Amino acid sequence: MRKRLTAVLLSSGAAALALALGTTAAMASNINATWSVSPGGNISFSGTGQVKDAATGTVAKCTIKMTGTLKAGHGLAGAGLGTIKTASFTSCTIATVAVTVTTHGLPWKLNASSFNATGGVTTGNISGIDLVATAPGCSATLDGTGAGANNGKTKITYTNSTGKIKLLGSGGNLHSYAVSGCFGLVNNGDVQKASGSGTVTPKQKITSP
Repeated sequence: MRKRLTAVLLSSGAAALALALGTTAAMASNINATWSVSPGGNISFSGTGQVKDAATGTVAKCTIKMTGTLKAGHGLAGAGLGTIKTASFTSCTIATVAVTVTTHGLPWKLNASSFNATGGVTTGNISGIDLVATAPGCSATLDGTGAGANNGKTKITYTNSTGKIKLLGSGGNLHSYAVSGCFGLVNNGDVQKASGSGTVTPKQKITSP
């Protein structure tokens, strides 16, 4: 009986160790995932987006245009897979009020974190975001941990079949800072959620591994 119990315990321990090692290996594989990009090179993005204040519900809408580059080839790291060199936010409004948005902290980074092979969808983020919005009687900075920190992030997906980037509205760290005026529409420290979509030209094929 004692021998049988010892054998069971040893067997269970071995199975648990194997499971733990397998889990660790899987996590390491995910962390160290590599990426393939084709054709890469110079890219442009054109679309629309909005930022919604999670506390007050205030929505600012803009037309967005960006240009940058994507790395090309195989075995690429997901961090810094691409770079956004220019970004413009035009025709911005809060309701019927015109808003001027200026960009800071460029270049921003395009980062890839996971890949859905079934849909050909890459999930990642844009990082380094720092925007300043001004309107009559109102100004505010959109950033990550503070005004001028240049570390704002917003979660995105890219779909190979459509060539579209989507801003998901969740999974980022954008907040409003250095708020002046604004009549309570935006407040210091409010969570800001960016959403929208646009097309990448030329269309890219991004896969992992």
